[in-house]
Amino acid sequence: MAEALILDSEAVAALAYPSKRAVRARRASAILRLAQDHRALVRVPAPVLAEVCRGTKHDAAINLLLNNPGVQVFDLTRALAQQAGHLLERLKLSSAHAVDAFVVATALHFDAAVIATGDPRDMQRLAAPFPRIGILAL
Repeated sequence: MAEALILDSEAVAALAYPSKRAVRARRASAILRLAQDHRALVRVPAPVLAEVCRGTKHDAAINLLLNNPGVQVFDLTRALAQQAGHLLERLKLSSAHAVDAFVVATALHFDAAVIATGDPRDMQRLAAPFPRIGILAL
């Protein structure tokens, strides 16, 4: 297992709302358990929260996941934002892919990372030059 597991928006939503995303929730839970068994760091890039947080009632399940001591939000910094921008530029992608680029840029912060994602194709494109990043589809 890698040093870190990075959760994208779909992974966070699947873990927070398992009854709404049954198959993806089972996969995400299995990936999370494996990461925790191997003492990998579990991180949620801060920009992911913009895609999954939608108000007090909706956020309760998200906050429950984020209050788990083994799951931490990875803060957005200037360097991380610029790195995400460079990833988008390399593929000539629009800002519509910005959160995916933030997820990959977060993974690059670690020596070895795995991204749990509901969008493996885009993540693989963004992470292709970096063999230390693995992609696990939900």
